[in-house]
Amino acid sequence: MKFIHLADLHIGKRVNAFPMLEDQRYILKQILTILREEQPDGGVILAGDIYDKAIPSAEAVELFDEFLTQLAALRLRVFIIAGNHDSPERIAFGNRLMDRSGIYLSPVYDGHVKRITCPDTASAVTLSAANAVDPNAGTRPVTSASVALSAANAVDLNAGTHSVESVSTSAAASTCPPVDVYLLPFLKPANVRRFYPEETIESYTDAMRVAIAHMDIDPTHRNLLVTHQFVTGASRSDSEDISIGGSDNVDASVFAPFDYVALGHLHGPQQVRFQPAPEEDASDQDATPAASSTDRSESPASTVENTTVGPIIRYAGTPLKYSFSEARHHKSVTVVEIGEKKADGVVDVCIGTRELRPLHDMREIRGSYEELTLRANYEGTATDDYIHATLTDEIEIPDAARHLQVIYPNLMKLDYDNARTRGQGSERLELEQLEEKSPLDLFSELFEKQNHKDMTEEQARYIEAQMEKIWEA
Repeated sequence: MKFIHLADLHIGKRVNAFPMLEDQRYILKQILTILREEQPDGGVILAGDIYDKAIPSAEAVELFDEFLTQLAALRLRVFIIAGNHDSPERIAFGNRLMDRSGIYLSPVYDGHVKRITCPDTASAVTLSAANAVDPNAGTRPVTSASVALSAANAVDLNAGTHSVESVSTSAAASTCPPVDVYLLPFLKPANVRRFYPEETIESYTDAMRVAIAHMDIDPTHRNLLVTHQFVTGASRSDSEDISIGGSDNVDASVFAPFDYVALGHLHGPQQVRFQPAPEEDASDQDATPAASSTDRSESPASTVENTTVGPIIRYAGTPLKYSFSEARHHKSVTVVEIGEKKADGVVDVCIGTRELRPLHDMREIRGSYEELTLRANYEGTATDDYIHATLTDEIEIPDAARHLQVIYPNLMKLDYDNARTRGQGSERLELEQLEEKSPLDLFSELFEKQNHKDMTEEQARYIEAQMEKIWEA
């Protein structure tokens, strides 16, 4: 079963005061073209941060509405969760009504997680069903999401369950178990602690572990989790909201029950190595060895297959570059093919990517003012790209930005690299080291300087608890 994994659209985002809405409209059209070519029978995954703000602009909402409408017209299942930038209530609005159209939105977390069961019809091809043609869509084959209004897809609006079964178009039974898709929006420990006060939840890893433990996962099915968290070991970019010191890290071992984990949150496309929980014994470790992990941000046409037991854990990354730390990223959409479940429980997962080409690239240029304004150096280049220019002149050029914008109209950032700025390098290094420390480490250093002694363990626990309350508020 094939899925297209997307994440972190950040619709409505501004980068260095430049509105990105037209760039986003352009890339969403490109994604729709890829979807028409790939025809994912599983559906399309949007793993959070649909919008850049909890209260998006009217223009951002209109653009996403247009995109969602076109997805629905393709008769594909669509799975959407709220990220940390989204309002979970706004993303969840109308979710039970939209289930009927094959658009599945994550509800606000209430101790339960929405599960959509997708029957696999690949091994049950019949001329009367699997090859059926939609008379309103030329000769395009109908996918399993096409029968959106049948009785099996009806939803009881008064029911407490979040489980939905997606309808199969094939009358023949498939020998392949279905794929269960679980929609888990961005969570903080307080969100889970509220519904499971008897559990010990002191970290983001604890919160995810408890949330997953209460999902009632069927091990005979193929299981796919869509979520939005920072998994330990992943590579981050400057445009992401990550807590100082990594207090929001989630250990990858919590994802052991799944075959594929479709992540959002980090902007570089990459896979995270799975490691079993350390408390597991040798027999458990034999059952779930580490899956291979490779950062695929540098190879947009790559394909990798999971040949070991254990989930593939992957960030799709953003479809556009949202900071100059992403200038060397190759943005793409992830194509996920969930294979059959073997007798030993292993599910082969094949990962491919389709490259995305932006309306304006984001790149960095460097040189003296004379070099950057010399026609021979910029002629034939995409001068309308989003540019970060670094001037190497020892003397600052008056009104340099305004003059450079004549050649590079989308100049986003201008700085200097010369003897004066290099002298400030030690200050920047000290700031970077400071940013790597946790809030508790910083407070401990302040306490020691003021009181000439270290905090006691009891004091440290109290301060940590107060910081956690502030962070979760």
